[in-house]
Amino acid sequence: MAKMTYRFQEGKKEWKDLLGGKGANLCEMTKLDLPVPSGFIVSTDACRDYLAQESKKLSPKLIEEIILQIKHLEALSAKTFGIGDNPLLVSVRSGAKFSMPGMMDTILNLGLNDQTVHALSAITGNVDFAFQCYCRLIQMFADVVYGVSAENFGVTPTGTKSEKEWQQTVQNYQKIYAANTGQSFPQNTMEQLIIAVEAVFTSWNNQRAKVYRRLHNISDALGTAVTIQQMVFGNYSADSATGVMFTRNPATGEKGVYGEFLLQAQGEDIVAGIRTPEPIRKLAETMPYVYDELLKIATQLENHYQDMQDVEFTIEAGKLYMLQTRNGKRTPQAAVTIAYNLMKEGIISTETMINRIDEEMIEKLLHPTFTKEARQKKAIVQGLPASPGASVGQVAFTAESAKEMAMQGRPVILVRNETSPEDIEGMSVSEAIVTSRGGMTSHAAVVARGMGICCVVGCEALQVDESQGVAYFAEGQLKIGDVISVDGSSGRVYRGKLPLNEATTSAVLEKVLKICDSQSTLAVYGNAETPRDIKESVKKGAKGIGLARTEHMFFKANRLKMMRQLILADNPDKVNEALSYMKEEQKADFCQMYQILGELPCTIRLLDPPLHEFLPQEKKELREIAQDLAINSQEVLTKAQSLAEINPMLGLRGVRLGITRPEIYQMQVGAIIEAAIEISRKEKITIIPHIMIPLVGTVKELSLIKKSCLEVIGAQFKDSNMNLPFNIGTMIEIPRACLIADQLAQIADFFSFGTNDLTQLTYGYSRDDAHKFLSTYTHNAILPSDPFQHLDAEGVGKLMRFASEKGKEEKESLSIGVCGEVGGDPASIQFIQTLPVDYVSCSPFRIPQARLACAKAAIAKKKSDHMVLV
Repeated sequence: MAKMTYRFQEGKKEWKDLLGGKGANLCEMTKLDLPVPSGFIVSTDACRDYLAQESKKLSPKLIEEIILQIKHLEALSAKTFGIGDNPLLVSVRSGAKFSMPGMMDTILNLGLNDQTVHALSAITGNVDFAFQCYCRLIQMFADVVYGVSAENFGVTPTGTKSEKEWQQTVQNYQKIYAANTGQSFPQNTMEQLIIAVEAVFTSWNNQRAKVYRRLHNISDALGTAVTIQQMVFGNYSADSATGVMFTRNPATGEKGVYGEFLLQAQGEDIVAGIRTPEPIRKLAETMPYVYDELLKIATQLENHYQDMQDVEFTIEAGKLYMLQTRNGKRTPQAAVTIAYNLMKEGIISTETMINRIDEEMIEKLLHPTFTKEARQKKAIVQGLPASPGASVGQVAFTAESAKEMAMQGRPVILVRNETSPEDIEGMSVSEAIVTSRGGMTSHAAVVARGMGICCVVGCEALQVDESQGVAYFAEGQLKIGDVISVDGSSGRVYRGKLPLNEATTSAVLEKVLKICDSQSTLAVYGNAETPRDIKESVKKGAKGIGLARTEHMFFKANRLKMMRQLILADNPDKVNEALSYMKEEQKADFCQMYQILGELPCTIRLLDPPLHEFLPQEKKELREIAQDLAINSQEVLTKAQSLAEINPMLGLRGVRLGITRPEIYQMQVGAIIEAAIEISRKEKITIIPHIMIPLVGTVKELSLIKKSCLEVIGAQFKDSNMNLPFNIGTMIEIPRACLIADQLAQIADFFSFGTNDLTQLTYGYSRDDAHKFLSTYTHNAILPSDPFQHLDAEGVGKLMRFASEKGKEEKESLSIGVCGEVGGDPASIQFIQTLPVDYVSCSPFRIPQARLACAKAAIAKKKSDHMVLV
């Protein structure tokens, strides 16, 4: 069996799979000759081996390796483990490949027992320090190994006591330990260490860790490493401290160190949020020489890792020690700012900057904010702005009640004294998190930033009584279910519901997205048909409108009435009256669209849905329509029944409608051309109409409709004495259309893949009913994912590849786009990038993510093509 333990001198930062992130980075800092206390790592291989065994015991070989590593630590430190006048104490910490703050377990001060505590007291000359460390060990050991809450032990004792008083305190701790675990606290320090390693391995599968991995898409199969490191003590003396520091602001991305420290404390104190720490800048006043050294190391680490670092440090008797570095958790806003600034500073490349930003970050960054007027309202409390955003919800005081309220569809804001890892499920469903204690590096702050959840911490004026379900502030109180508004950017909390502004992109994000556009080979268009959506699409960077659905334009009251008249009337005069009205209404729509877009392209799809969708189903309502339109009610009922279809998605819709009721498509084409001519003249620009014929499955269908369109267009040009360029294309959404794409390309000016219908017709799944079984299919791995959300590259993708390649072979100038939900899906865009496609089109709110995804896909393809050439 391969070795399972590694000294810090043996590893490197690339070994995160084997040593975990914490261990690999400690190895790297050791190689950089930074002040890192000595230690070793028990590998993730050992964890997986342990978890696979029924006995859940460390193997004899692993125990032998651990003993040898402890002997090496003894030699390095000139201390002895479990015996002697100069005891060696160690910390035992979890460390998975991916950072999981607070999700797994840590034990400090391991190596103390009834004998070594006296030795530590004698060699340090500090009785209070030695016995306080022993009490902490007993408390943490009970918690980690046996799940005994720290609350059973009361407040960790501090202050000055005699040795006799401390011995009594320790005896009380040991009695509580025995009463809750059924066992005596182990005096054999090697036994302590073996049990602690097993407990950390076991913590990989605790509930909070599993929930965190599920929320962050981390594999359960990775396992955790265990870092065993010589203790240094931030609680040793008045010139000792513990701290956490970021090399840039994790909330905003602003350059400059940002963090907190606590004098005479151990690391868990600052992370747990039990005491409110001091800002890191005050360390410059307290210990200026240490502060200067810390700044120098921070710069060195950021340059070495080429990313913002989150470092943990301890100062023991005025000497600085580095305990951890990792790429810091940050808000979406900070992530974008940091990546951009690192690129501008020449630390990372443009490609790296783009790949550093996740599409989910962009989505979360586009959160709403409170209006300026709303922010003038007096806040009930103010704390530290730990994670930006603006959220409104109902107060919950426990994770359990937060989950219950969320399941009822109520927006929740979790209000706590401080959060703990056990709260992870309640935190994940909350709109915001508010704590009365803790700082910017407390558990609540770190986890909220990682999840992109609005968070305010350290609201010291808020007194939370979780057991009674009430929180008190200077001028009142909050109870369960009360509505509050939380501003994570200012740290203010307000009573009641404040009005929100719509989300806007930041100046930095705009710069990043423009760089993304310069790297992309795919353009990003919007799916939009209302003026508001079109403006939003352009505002979010769309290069045009790839899909404007005309059917959505017919549902206003007067238009719906005329549409029903068009469908139901047999009198030619009534039909012509409806067509004339609809044409003017449609023309007004298209004029608005062209006015907003200018010369940006806009693809307008002719009417697609079955006609019966415009009619009500109830006989009573049909009779009312007949009366309203002055039509015989029996004729209306008969006509409506004749339009009813057993499977309307496969019935009289799309191009079939245009062939059976040509006057409808002719009316729409006339409105499009008239609008294009009018706006071209008015604005002195050239509008190029893009007319899309939906649901084509045969060459003859497309030929007939195109001929009909050309007749209308020719007449319009003649009447207006003005010609415009135009394009007539088709939406490829039937498998047969994919197979005859080369023939269709002879007639069409462009293709647009309608992936919703193409997926529906390829699988034979009704897109309206598939939700009834798709969750079962994905859960049982029958399908890897919902094919309506993530493009099925294996099946639907093959049809798209065949069609796009055949279409381009036939007509090189053929423009090809992809519409539907997958047009904004990052995973689908990765596949679309491999096709001869020109653009993707998605809903307005997904445009920024799509722009980023297209840049990433282009970079990945370029890299792949280069590797093939090499």
